[in-house]
Amino acid sequence: MGLVNAVGVVLHPERDCRGTLAVVAKWAHAHGGQVLAAPGEVDRLGAGALAVADGEFARRADLIVSLGGDGTMLRAMRLAATGHAPVLGVNVGRLGFLAEVDIPEVQAALSAIDEQRFTVEPRSGVRADSGGRHELAFNDIVLARIPGNRSAAVGVQVDGHPFVRYAADAVIVATPTGSTAYSFSAGGPIVSPSAEGLLVTPVAPHSAFNRALYLSAGEKLVLTVLPHSGELAVEADGRVVGHVGPGDTVDVTMLPTAASVVRLGLTTFYQRVQRKLRITGSPEAGP
Repeated sequence: MGLVNAVGVVLHPERDCRGTLAVVAKWAHAHGGQVLAAPGEVDRLGAGALAVADGEFARRADLIVSLGGDGTMLRAMRLAATGHAPVLGVNVGRLGFLAEVDIPEVQAALSAIDEQRFTVEPRSGVRADSGGRHELAFNDIVLARIPGNRSAAVGVQVDGHPFVRYAADAVIVATPTGSTAYSFSAGGPIVSPSAEGLLVTPVAPHSAFNRALYLSAGEKLVLTVLPHSGELAVEADGRVVGHVGPGDTVDVTMLPTAASVVRLGLTTFYQRVQRKLRITGSPEAGP
């Protein structure tokens, strides 16, 4: 990372980050850079912060600092999409899976950035196109049953060929980043973030085929809501962004290197997975 002209800051909606904000702002100003924030958050940063629209973050920021949990980190990555600014995740409060550092380590992390002692890790995104709407996510796109309605009946088409029909509570299309989120809780596998592909996982399936499906980056995925399905909510990173019903289709596309995150080499992906998911293995396997 070269000259830092602007640092974008993305805040947890509730947690108090004033001490960490002061550290980030001091670092930015020492480099002659501005501090950018969303209009609804700029007042929390104090004097000197500049409000910018969501669409301006990627174009104007050289670094984006996420102060919060995984939801804040995902929002920061969506803001960073299509731009050159990597995202530094700072965990505020409970253990954040996607964050790189905790609050006490922020100053050291910024010093490491100054000294070029960091790497930038690309993260793929996933885009859902349906009815003229386009939604970007970094964890997952989900077609979910609406309580009180019939179950989700979804046909999966790969490269123009029908492959399988799921009857389930929901169908998740996850990135490798999202493999440790909703997909994992539904029984899906852990996928390395360096992999490039999409993971299709049914939630509480009640059909003959109940397995997850992993597609390569170049394969075209289309989800069709089948005639006997109920109306479904379309979720992007946990946010309800629309609804689809029988006969509707959702085109799902993987976006390689849609954003990038700062890594300081403090932990590996597998160490973070072990810590967050408390993976210890079977006791029968021995110590």
